[in-house]
Amino acid sequence: MKNTILRYGIYSAISICLLALLSWFLGKKLDYSIQEIIGYAGIIVSLLFVFFGIKHYRDKENNGLVSFGKAFLIGILITLFASLAFGLLDIVYNKLINPDFVSEYYAHYAEKMKSSLPPSEFQIKLKELEAQKELFSNAYMSFLLMAVTVFIIGFIISLISAFILQRKPE
Repeated sequence: MKNTILRYGIYSAISICLLALLSWFLGKKLDYSIQEIIGYAGIIVSLLFVFFGIKHYRDKENNGLVSFGKAFLIGILITLFASLAFGLLDIVYNKLINPDFVSEYYAHYAEKMKSSLPPSEFQIKLKELEAQKELFSNAYMSFLLMAVTVFIIGFIISLISAFILQRKPE
């Protein structure tokens, strides 16, 4: 079980990093909303290794059998690799590769809000946006947010995969 978790966890971590870097560099000119969709798609694609890892364990290491609980545990442990990798990559991206990202991102959304909200409502929303910007400028919070986002998606994929792949002895 340990080898399966390690192998598929590393596959998931590498793929989430490669897909994120590709989307960041190739999608620079795209709207942030489109980049966000591409980012979530990359997370989901990289977490497909959860399904394949559970399936590998069931079929190749455990004689075609796996309980829901064990399958779910394998999925969660594979997910941890991707979650930690993505959290660390986010710190590297925001601190070294594109240190202006947070400012650019929030400036873009502030401009968008300014053109779509009445002035009094805009001032309220702008204060909320500035508070968020301050929070997400913190490397620890950024790491935590990205890692937890991937973990939540991986949790759901682990549940679904465990349900689909579970097989008990007859």
